[in-house]
Amino acid sequence: MMKSYLIVIIIGYLFGCLQWSYFLSKGIFKKDIRTLGGGNAGASNTVVSLGWKWGVLVAILDILKAIASILLVSYLIKLSIIEGNILHLYLNGLFVILGHDYPFFMGFKGGKGTASLLGMIIAIDYRLGALGFLVIFMVTVLTDYIALGTLSLVTFFILGTIYLKFGFIPVIITIIIASLSFYHHIPNLKAIKNKEEKGLREALRKRSKSKI
Repeated sequence: MMKSYLIVIIIGYLFGCLQWSYFLSKGIFKKDIRTLGGGNAGASNTVVSLGWKWGVLVAILDILKAIASILLVSYLIKLSIIEGNILHLYLNGLFVILGHDYPFFMGFKGGKGTASLLGMIIAIDYRLGALGFLVIFMVTVLTDYIALGTLSLVTFFILGTIYLKFGFIPVIITIIIASLSFYHHIPNLKAIKNKEEKGLREALRKRSKSKI
């Protein structure tokens, strides 16, 4: 059983280390995304720093890496290559996010894991994933802050896991993910409180003007 846990953790972390915002910014723009905008390697900073098209692409790729990782683990369980259940899927998703946030080849300085979290939720239960997408989309649109949309998503994930009765440990994992997300967004929350945080619409307008 311990071997199964180890395999699940390694698969998750390695998939998480597929840092698409970093790869695209380096490969196409010859810049490190972490030196731009908010300073993190993720989809939201890519939207602000490189434009919404690149940000959407990064978000899709980050969502897909989490889905691919969890589907791979599910397949290994189905083939009885490893032992596992819903707990293993949650554990795998957690380490996808940890790999995204702390990639070894980037000095353990990555992103905030929002898109990867959404991919994790979709892979675990597509209905929960669809509702989660609506939550983050609506809150972001209504408040104009991606940070608030993200924190709404992690809260929703905890409640959804409890509602679906996936077990005590999966709930603990969602709380760990939520705590990690809140930690990463402390600077954003302080900036919002002090009215210093740029809204998404303002950031996109400035990005559009810079092209003219």
